[in-house]
Amino acid sequence: MSKYVIGLDYGTDSCRAIIADALSGKEISTAVKYYPRWKQGKYCDPKTNRYRQHPLDYIEVLEESIREALTKAPAGTAENVVGMAFDTTGSTPVFTDEAGIPLALRPEFAENPNAMFVLWKDHTSIKEAAEVNELAKKWEIDYTAYEGGIYSSEWVWAKMLHILREDEQIRKAAYSWAEHCDWMPALITGNSKPETMPRSRCAAGHKAMWHASWDGLPSEEFLTALDPLLAGFRSHLYKETYPSNVKVGYLTPEWAERLGLTTKVAVAVGAFDCHMGAVGAQIKPGDFVRVIGTSTCDIMAVPYEEIGDKLIPGICGQVDGSVIPGMVGLEAGQSGFGDIYAWFKQVLEWPLTQLVSKSNLLDMETKEKLITEIADAIIPELTREAEKVPPGESTLIATDWMNGRRTPDANQLLTGSICGLTLGSTAPLIFRALVEATAYGSKAIVDRFLENGVEIKEVIGIGGISLKSPFVMQTLSDVLGMPIKVAKTEQACAFGAAMFAAVAAGVYEKVEDAQDAMGQGFAFEYHPNAENHAVYMELYKKYQQIGKFTEN
Repeated sequence: MSKYVIGLDYGTDSCRAIIADALSGKEISTAVKYYPRWKQGKYCDPKTNRYRQHPLDYIEVLEESIREALTKAPAGTAENVVGMAFDTTGSTPVFTDEAGIPLALRPEFAENPNAMFVLWKDHTSIKEAAEVNELAKKWEIDYTAYEGGIYSSEWVWAKMLHILREDEQIRKAAYSWAEHCDWMPALITGNSKPETMPRSRCAAGHKAMWHASWDGLPSEEFLTALDPLLAGFRSHLYKETYPSNVKVGYLTPEWAERLGLTTKVAVAVGAFDCHMGAVGAQIKPGDFVRVIGTSTCDIMAVPYEEIGDKLIPGICGQVDGSVIPGMVGLEAGQSGFGDIYAWFKQVLEWPLTQLVSKSNLLDMETKEKLITEIADAIIPELTREAEKVPPGESTLIATDWMNGRRTPDANQLLTGSICGLTLGSTAPLIFRALVEATAYGSKAIVDRFLENGVEIKEVIGIGGISLKSPFVMQTLSDVLGMPIKVAKTEQACAFGAAMFAAVAAGVYEKVEDAQDAMGQGFAFEYHPNAENHAVYMELYKKYQQIGKFTEN
């Protein structure tokens, strides 16, 4: 009898559902649904770096994506789905009440952004993150030690403290908090009570300063010294955490009916998208997996004997079992990658949208069509022209910190720069400089791992940019001086979730077995140009100099 699993990938803009054959990994069907309120720009304020998402967006796309995927699958598929797993962006936490219900689902908070999930890219808590770092360095235990030694405003404690300080009504109602990747499995298995909700080792270890050596989360004394407003939250949270090969439970009758499935569907512990994406890309020791999208997330899985007692500074954590159970997961990444290209596109779009929309020569339908056609052609045309420019011919060098710096050494106060502008600097040349900047930022991360004795045998790219932009990927390969293999599937994160679903459902004993059986392999490989690499290494020195100057 056939067995199927569902992998759900909750990205920044949308949810992707994949139904896969649990034995072969064959993709049966997929569906993608965009968050309706997020798409309208609700609850966000880019000027203040506030990015919030409503829990109803998550619930609605869950139902819609699974039901649509089932309608595309052969008859009888739903009855034979045995497992389900979620990956989400992170850290994306929300305040809850005593029942584990996000406050935004209560009528009085339905339109309050502070009651909603705080998206990973929300940087409103820079001040709070700095206070965490200052206190951690004075405390008898440095709770940031396994998180690269620097706590980020992208992570949960800083975000929660910022909201508590900002919103009195939330202060009165908040009982606990939950990460998005923890809340989704809890919701559909009926186990959302904060003290018993199974929590992701991945989320807790990389973003919440959880570590077994200090008995879980930071002590109550540390948290209240940070701010008395945090009093009591630790006792409403968790001590134990779990890797994603562990089963949370089974679909409740209500959710089985809502999703069109059965109550025999096992639901795995959730994790962050990039960690499950690395699993979907068949990560093994020595692999450096780059999830390349709006930002990047870099993942490694290192055997215990190799990592030993090393503490790698300036990364986003090293956590036992966060990627592959039985290995230490390492995370790094860039706060902006594709977002930087999108920003430049928006700059170029501005006169188009402003002037065409005001024109009296065209009707509204023609205006909208013209704007859309030109806007869609901007990046492809920039790419075609930028590719014609040999490395080093342009005077332009940029840094990639338009959204702050995640790693190495998190600092969300940093801003990007473009240097060497002349009257001959064209849009394609600026675009090329931005692409090279994102590659230089990637080089800095690779160097941090290598400098600390972590061996990188192979680079793997996953995500939309890795499959769709040969120019970006070849530039990245040339700068790194390393070949880059690109995963065949566009949905590596969802496939990784499907692999964990198969393990949680008992189809496989361990995730490595699921990877071997269900892996989709690789589409192609980029090889570095030695001459280009030599040129880029000289330019990289200038990138570092400019970075130091602008950072100071």
